[in-house]
Order: sequence, then C-alpha cells, then structure tokens
Amino acid sequence: MQNSEVFILAIESSCDDTAAAVLHNDKVLSNVVANQLIHNQYGGVVPELASRAHQQNIVPVIDAALRKANVQKEQLTAIAFTQGPGLMGSLLVGSSFSKSLSLALKIPLIAVNHMHAHILAHFIDEEGFDKPEFPFLALTISGGHTQIVKVNGFFEMEIIGETTDDAVGEAFDKSAKILGLPYPGGPLIDKYAKLGNPKAFAFTKPKVPGLDFSFSGLKTAILYFIQKEKLKNPNFIDENLNDICASIQYTIIEILMDKLKLAVKETGITQIAIGGGVSANSGIRTRLKESEAKYGWKTFVPKFEYTTDNAAMIGIVGYQKYLSSRFETSSVVSKARIQF
Repeated sequence: MQNSEVFILAIESSCDDTAAAVLHNDKVLSNVVANQLIHNQYGGVVPELASRAHQQNIVPVIDAALRKANVQKEQLTAIAFTQGPGLMGSLLVGSSFSKSLSLALKIPLIAVNHMHAHILAHFIDEEGFDKPEFPFLALTISGGHTQIVKVNGFFEMEIIGETTDDAVGEAFDKSAKILGLPYPGGPLIDKYAKLGNPKAFAFTKPKVPGLDFSFSGLKTAILYFIQKEKLKNPNFIDENLNDICASIQYTIIEILMDKLKLAVKETGITQIAIGGGVSANSGIRTRLKESEAKYGWKTFVPKFEYTTDNAAMIGIVGYQKYLSSRFETSSVVSKARIQF
C-alpha cells in the first residue's frame, strides 16, 4: 500500500515508560516519553504500579505527541502499538487504548514486536545517521534481552545467538546493586567507568559455546569479589568505585565483542547494528565504532533517544507494516512473551 502522506501514531507501553510518537512516513515528527520515577525506591519495576501509571499517563502523552507534531487525530493514517514482549498489565493499557482509537477513527491497527522495533529503529529517517543494508547483524541488548539477530529483511529475522540466563542489562543493574548504587544502576556504572582503569581488576569471562551468552556467572563472580575485598577493607568500594565500574564494563563489552566477532566470522556479514536500552552505554558505542577501523566493519549506532524504550521505533515498524498492509483486527491480544 503506497501513500505519500502516511501519518502513524505509535504507542509504546511494554514496561515502565509511557511513550507516544507521530511519524510522517519514516520521519519522526514527535517522540514523547513519560518516565515513572516511583520504581526507583523499590530497586526495580513493580508491575502493578507500572500499569497504573500508564493509565494516568497515556492520554496526556498522546495528546502531547499530537500537539508537538502539529497533527490532528483526524489526519492519522494508522495506529501502531507494542503487542509484546513486556509486562502484561502495561501492554494491555497501550493495546486497549490503541484498539479503541483505531475503531473510533476507523483507521488500521498495527501490532509491533518490541524487539523488532529496537532493530528497525535504524530505518528512521534521521539526518546524519545511515541506514544499514540487508543483510546485517543486529546486537539487541537490554534489561531483558541479549541477542544477535541476522536481519535479512524488514520482516525476515533470525536469532543466531542469545543469552542462556540473564540479559546484559540485568548484569549491569545487579552489579550496580552489589556496589550500593541506586536503580537503575547501569547508567551509573557507565558514568563512573569513564573515570576508572578498565584493567584494574580482572573478571573471568564465561565460556559459552557458539554465539550464545551467559551473564549469571559474571554477576556471582563480581559479588564474591566485592565481599572478599570488603572483608579486607570495609571502604574498598568507596576507594575504588571508578576502577571497579570500569573493570566490570570492560569485561561485559569484551564478552559482547567476542560473540560479535564470531558471528561475523560465521556469517560473513560485516554490517553491525546495535539496539536496545543498553546500546545507550557510551563504552559499547565507542568500542563498536572503533571496530570499523580495526575489523573493517560498517557499524550503525542509533540516535540516543531511539535506544531506550520509545514510540518512534514502534512507529517505523508500523510504517513498514502499513506499506505491506499487515493490519490487525480488534481481536489481537497482548503477549508478555511473543514469538520473535
């Protein structure tokens, strides 16, 4: 279905951020996100509190996105929403609103896989950012996922490596918790790592065959290391925080890069794109860019605002699905776990 004036309203509510975006074809006109600070005091996302906050935020966020884009709801061509994966209560808020609005406006409804959106965010028309060509390898790294995906087309993707236990985002956050840092701790590790020596402390990399990952053993090793050092020096963390964070981050990045190098060797594909919340990490972004000169790769790092959960990435998938008339009826259901 071709239309030069496609306006997509996209809604994202998979976890604790309520987001709405308006796209004109593949260009973002607005991308609004409401964060839920209430979870910080609990050290993680509380699902029931998240769904309640989504109910409070969804109308103001969508209204703000439409106003910022200077688009009337009557101009909308279709509505795209996150079907899954995510927290069921949170997903239901977004899907219910999307269904109702699509029925009221009599426009198509488009369901989007959240993880596909992290990958396809690279196809948003953004000045100064190149788009990868098919096929390419995507490293999707977030609080819940760590995957290497072979991307042959917009709707042709194959997971060739994934975590066998914890995701990389959880490894960052749990390590931060061990260090006594507040939630979310991943960005704080990144912040302090810039000031430290990445070779100060050595952590053993897990030996996992093939392209799969494992981070549970690394978390345990970090815990035991900190406990041991604190017995010798109760002020160990305070006196060495920057070096500890730098060493943890260095080890995690080494694990990711080792698997990427193996994936390139096995597939022969040298175009690498990253996506997901952890791709906001400055160390990972820098290391990936350095690999262009070192390994001859062509790498793609998304604009910072398209890394963490946002609706613009939902909208670009919605646009591509609109072009091929991949629509849903109001009977479509949200899924906490969804087939990739």
